[in-house]
Amino acid sequence: MDSLSAFAQQLGIAALFGRGFFSVVVTFLTAWLFTWLFIPRLREFAVQVGWADQPNARRLNTEPLPNAGGLAIFAGFIVSVIVAWALRPIVVEIVNIQVLAILLGASLLVLVGFIDDQFGLSPLSRLLVQVLAAVLLIVNGLKIDFNAIPFLPVVPEAINAPLSIFLTVLWIVGLTNAVNLMDGVDGVVGGVGFVVSTVLLATAAQFPDRAAAVVLLAGLSGAALGYLRHNFNPSRIIMGDAGAYLFGYTLAAVSLLGTLKFSVGASLLVPLIVLALPVLDTTQVVIGRLARGIRNPLGHPDKTHIHHRVLARTASARRTAVILWGVALACGMAGMALQGVRWPVILVTGVLIAACLWFVAHRRVRAQNIEDRNSETAR
Repeated sequence: MDSLSAFAQQLGIAALFGRGFFSVVVTFLTAWLFTWLFIPRLREFAVQVGWADQPNARRLNTEPLPNAGGLAIFAGFIVSVIVAWALRPIVVEIVNIQVLAILLGASLLVLVGFIDDQFGLSPLSRLLVQVLAAVLLIVNGLKIDFNAIPFLPVVPEAINAPLSIFLTVLWIVGLTNAVNLMDGVDGVVGGVGFVVSTVLLATAAQFPDRAAAVVLLAGLSGAALGYLRHNFNPSRIIMGDAGAYLFGYTLAAVSLLGTLKFSVGASLLVPLIVLALPVLDTTQVVIGRLARGIRNPLGHPDKTHIHHRVLARTASARRTAVILWGVALACGMAGMALQGVRWPVILVTGVLIAACLWFVAHRRVRAQNIEDRNSETAR
């Protein structure tokens, strides 16, 4: 028992049987199970009321596909955070206002994303709401300090203040849209969201003053895994803009919470590496569209995204998702190493992530095979 406790401490778990670790596990499981069990009921309702994406040239579905999965992810996330706060394993009063700001901003973007999914909104209106959600974080003390970024010159406060605000808005809005733009192949965003959330969770757990970040990331990670059970190809539901906005915004915001934003002498380099896949995807898409003379690169969808390119080579949505999961996991482990996380923690995190992804993918494929056999028997 002592050796097990010692190994747990090497992984950043102060007390293996303590209330803090127990609450993180309960938060994760609550989000996972709630999302997993809620989606089938939400899907039935979405089909009845017509909350669905119609087939088009850019989508893989050949019939209307319910697009309300983001609501289930959000519900699982919120329920798990409420459970965590009820357990009160840690003192987080000093960051409660910042946590509430993140939850309020996420709620706002989920609402706007859902409205856009069902009725359509102009790119400008979506951008304005995203900027508003970013400003909500800034006024509550969550922002990037330009003067804290290494290798860059220190500027006077009169310049630092507006520059820091600009960088924060760019970080929040940019990552929110980057994750949304990746949502084009079954299972990609759900799996990448799970990988990134879990990697940041394991990293935050190594520092005692990042407890609030751990709670939020545990809920987001569990909700992502519960959703993925229904979204791995062939998908029965998709998250839509509501779910993609939730992942992008929350991950960007949590990376600024506590010292996860890194103290003076450090930067956002590590979360940037962990989130490299959506960032690189959006960057190459925007540059490519601008090079083709498209003035509004985010308002002209095409098939130049990384997931489209991988899909063209593999001809399999499942293989495409798994490959991108692997890329995201490799980026995440590299980011953990740069943060100075010990190798046992990195290896255990990688194994647990891979095991969870295999489990949900296997269950989805197995369920689909059973459905196919039953359909053939019924004929």
